[in-house]
Amino acid sequence: MRQVVLPRVGTVAAWRREARALAAAGVPAEEVIWSVGGASGDLFAAGGEGRTGALPRTPEYFRQEEAGTRLRLPKAAVDTIESAMCHSDRERFARGYRLVLRLSRGEAVWGDRADADVGCVLRQAKAVGRDIHKMHAFVRFREVEGTGARRAFAAWFEPEHNCVERGTPFFAKRFGDMDWVIATPGVTARFVEGRLSFEETGDVARPPEDATEELWRTYYASIFNPARLMVKAMCAEMPKKYWKNLPEAELIPGLVAGAEARVRQMAETAPAAVPHGRAEKVRERTRALLAEAEPDDALGRLHREIGACARCGICPKATAPVPGEGPVSAELMIVGEQPGDHEDLSGRPFVGPSGRLLDESAEAAGLDRGAAYVTNAVKGFKYAPRGKRRIHSKPDAGEVERCRWWLDLERELVAPKLILSMGATAAEALTGTGKGILKRRGRIEEAEDGTPVLLTMHPSYLLRIPDAGRAEAERAAFREDLGAAARLLQGMA
Repeated sequence: MRQVVLPRVGTVAAWRREARALAAAGVPAEEVIWSVGGASGDLFAAGGEGRTGALPRTPEYFRQEEAGTRLRLPKAAVDTIESAMCHSDRERFARGYRLVLRLSRGEAVWGDRADADVGCVLRQAKAVGRDIHKMHAFVRFREVEGTGARRAFAAWFEPEHNCVERGTPFFAKRFGDMDWVIATPGVTARFVEGRLSFEETGDVARPPEDATEELWRTYYASIFNPARLMVKAMCAEMPKKYWKNLPEAELIPGLVAGAEARVRQMAETAPAAVPHGRAEKVRERTRALLAEAEPDDALGRLHREIGACARCGICPKATAPVPGEGPVSAELMIVGEQPGDHEDLSGRPFVGPSGRLLDESAEAAGLDRGAAYVTNAVKGFKYAPRGKRRIHSKPDAGEVERCRWWLDLERELVAPKLILSMGATAAEALTGTGKGILKRRGRIEEAEDGTPVLLTMHPSYLLRIPDAGRAEAERAAFREDLGAAARLLQGMA
């Protein structure tokens, strides 16, 4: 049994040299015990051949080398394996040595994730890469007193893996005009007068705070957008284990706690959107159309009420709310997500590109759109202005919930036998959730009142698919969903 003790600094390079020497000497992987910076403490190594450093170049060694394994690996494998050797797993060196032997002998294929060794090395290399990325993002330098003309900075960082030697050249390139030190619990990187060096970390005190940290906290607070707060996503990108070394982290709990109040304040103080040039004409035309309905026509009255809606901030900024359209006795109700630019200007649902695709697909599937009541889950066009264009914006959960009031009233008046739900927003309004719509499409679920709801994709989704083959496949699936709706209606008759 051989025991190899690798240094804490230059660990990967030392492992590579040792692996080559051991392979050339024909030493099997199971006969090597690897450790870093001290004895392994392995009971079975007692009485064996313990050593630190390279194999002795004795005549016996050269005879073994002739019978050993010459390591020949793809460059991609070498880079990835060396990256995996920076992982914190204590078995990484043994696994890496075993894998290079197997690859060189043709007993394993690089890239085969089904192979236990290959799969583990790939996963560990990816984890090290993520750790280096976090290091680049979360190291916070503090200015300290220097000894020369160059400014000096210091930082304390606690990586999950042994990534200092692989991660710090990034800082040398980016901050080459100043001296700096990055200390971690294991290894310290020093960049002085343009030279990068590494050493074991001793008793190092964390650098004191400096004036720039207060500026950094002020900057972080000023760019925080409460309207786009996603706590889970934030914690995934900025794990809490790094917070103790980030000056801005102390602000996060307060910013998160006050986000909802700030969003309300932003909505209350937001400037009114400039109406579209044709807005007033369209509003007048919409009022005229609604006024033509008989006074005792419940659906007509509902449409007039929708036309005056201000339950959320969408409709007041749009040209006008877009009510549903179709016979009040319709057996099928088609529910989309929200009006688009064409619908907003015309005051009618599904008259733009999505509407044309719906008409074509319905005709091909044998579904009579004219006999259906067509509406949207959200009645107003939510958009973001870009120059002269109005770009569609997805309504948030609160806006969907407020507008569901009108959709529920439409469903009560029409009382359809079947509802065709198109898109995630429609699914959210009808079933309570819009998540996983790609997996749920084609299924029949139920609305709160028990009405069957057939889920499918929104035509606008099909229009946005860039790949022609995939787009045609999705359109075929959409036609199949419409055909299923037609067959269901026939079965209900």
